[in-house]
Amino acid sequence: MEWTDSPEVGAVAGQAAAKGKSVTSRALNILGAFDAGHVKLTLSEISRRSDTPVATCHRLLGELLEWGAVAKRGNHYYVGHRLWSLGLLAPVEKDLKTIAGPYMQDVLFATRQVVNLFVLEGQHALLIERFSGTAVGKPVAQVGDRLPLHVSAAGKVLLGYAPAEVRAKAFANLIRRTPYTVTEPGKLHRQIQEARDNGYALTREEQALGTSGLAVPVLNGSGQLLAALGVVFIGPMREPERVIPALQVAAAAVGREIGSLG
Repeated sequence: MEWTDSPEVGAVAGQAAAKGKSVTSRALNILGAFDAGHVKLTLSEISRRSDTPVATCHRLLGELLEWGAVAKRGNHYYVGHRLWSLGLLAPVEKDLKTIAGPYMQDVLFATRQVVNLFVLEGQHALLIERFSGTAVGKPVAQVGDRLPLHVSAAGKVLLGYAPAEVRAKAFANLIRRTPYTVTEPGKLHRQIQEARDNGYALTREEQALGTSGLAVPVLNGSGQLLAALGVVFIGPMREPERVIPALQVAAAAVGREIGSLG
């Protein structure tokens, strides 16, 4: 018997596909309710932040909880370990972190400052690795945090190589983190261009008071940006001219090894 699609069958299939897409989108919106500033949320908070009806939110959270995408303690939900473990399988996490780790340790030894590795994720700088010693103070950001691109040295490096649409969206949302955050588009544009021309970016108290940042690009053999490698100074920045070469040597080595993977 030859199979033929009828209008009725097509309509049912279309409805099922639309329904599946809707459920998937809602589940992703629920997971998207979590960020660096909202690592634990109640049901009502997730419902509001994801724009999902409470009953639907509760049902989907139950499924996500069973699968391990979220965890629950008391009345609060958290991102689950299974979701985090999945993220570690991504090449940007696995390969880049594995290769960069030893070089980041070298930078830590040479500078005795917090060493960070950021990648571009949408409109944010995503911190995928961090090394720090015991005498550098409390870190400003933790692995997994997403920072606005314009507030950190690494973010400005990433902006220097970002597609035009990413830049446009970043410039449309120049929030102020401290009194020193650059939110004037013209000045920010000049800083980004200088970072691209000079091969490094500097910030002073733009992300958090009492801290300064210095970052360089990690490029592959074709000049494509892979990440931004930087250090955070707790207190005034000391002798950046001595730190820049250490960062650039480490970044170049990471870029070469990533390129050798093909």
